[in-house]
Amino acid sequence: MKRTTGTLRVALLGHGTVGAETARALTERTAELAARIGAPVELAGIALRRPRQLPGIDSALITTDAEALVSRGDIDVVVELIGGVEPARSLVATAMECGASVVTANKALIASEGVDLHRIARKQGVGLAYEAAVAGAVPVLRPLRQSLAGDRLRRVTGIVNGTTNFILDRMAGSGGTFQGALHEAQRLGYAEADPTADVSGADAAAKMAIVARLAFDTELPYDEVHFEGITHIGPGDIAHAEANGCVIKLVGICDRTPDGVNARVHPMLVPRDHPLAGVRGANNGILVEAEAAGELMFHGAGAGGLATSSAVLGDLVELCRDRVAGPGPAPAEFSQVLPVRPVAQVAARYHVSMFVTDEPGVLSQVSAVFAEHGISLETVRQEGLGAEAQLALITHRATDAAVTEVLARLRKLPSTRGVIRSIRLLDTRKESAS
Repeated sequence: MKRTTGTLRVALLGHGTVGAETARALTERTAELAARIGAPVELAGIALRRPRQLPGIDSALITTDAEALVSRGDIDVVVELIGGVEPARSLVATAMECGASVVTANKALIASEGVDLHRIARKQGVGLAYEAAVAGAVPVLRPLRQSLAGDRLRRVTGIVNGTTNFILDRMAGSGGTFQGALHEAQRLGYAEADPTADVSGADAAAKMAIVARLAFDTELPYDEVHFEGITHIGPGDIAHAEANGCVIKLVGICDRTPDGVNARVHPMLVPRDHPLAGVRGANNGILVEAEAAGELMFHGAGAGGLATSSAVLGDLVELCRDRVAGPGPAPAEFSQVLPVRPVAQVAARYHVSMFVTDEPGVLSQVSAVFAEHGISLETVRQEGLGAEAQLALITHRATDAAVTEVLARLRKLPSTRGVIRSIRLLDTRKESAS
């Protein structure tokens, strides 16, 4: 990384909520930033898709030619906030090839192209920082990358999507439906008009891919992260969770065993005494389990422009300081390619609910199906509903593959009368390996 002796020049790609706050800091907090960095810093240009005047911004700084801005050669740091994979990837790659370090909040970009972008950064001797891509203002990536780099991490478990956490929290508090809670989240600005990436689990999966790479120093592909969403969660599921002393959360988990690494996202029953159960509203919470450091909990605002801009500005200050300090160690690439354990091999306890005919012998039939697949039952609860009954069962630990086979068999029983649902339990006895 080249050493900058004069004013540091920053280019901004995008001017949404996060971009506006970043631009404001660069134009209004110049003395404060200069004191923290050790050199003056200035906004050198802002690239927009469509030209428009921005409040408090010199019109001479505004351009629609992002490619020309990032390839000028006099830019020290490019802050990418346009989102998506392309043209963001091309612009970021060009910026680094022209000698600029890069800050991005783009989780889709880092999840899908991060491994290659790290290689480019190392080759060019520039910085690549993306703290804001995961958990908003919650500083979790930097501790994984720096503070815990000498430790051996076993697992990271987290609520990394504020939208889904808000929806599930509202459902638990009001007894309402998924759609009702989603509409409230959209009205309050916690959910996009198209919330698919959030409620499907895809957004959280992208974040867990990033977390797993840093936690285990491995090139984990994004398409190897299993994810499930929350659209099927209803008031009945919330009530069953409550009856079992739990709340339902969309949880991301990545862990490492002697067989390899696994990363996954799915709804889980979380015991009320678990730290993640207390993560409310649109907040995020990440629990890191390390061999030497033990359990570390990171908790805070995971959504919103101001929260994200805090992380962006933190990365910006760090990379600018690196420019002032001069050449140092090149950005680390991921040093290993660990085998990825498929989710079918991952074990957990499961809560299974189903409707059956209310007659003698049904429970023994259901129990026999579980037994045939080597799954024992921890608890069974039956509620009569006239000619039908609802069974709620909690299994001992079983692999995803075994539970999938059991559910397929249960659906074919003559006594089965309704939808069979299953949801994993976040087990303090460690549900991951089998």
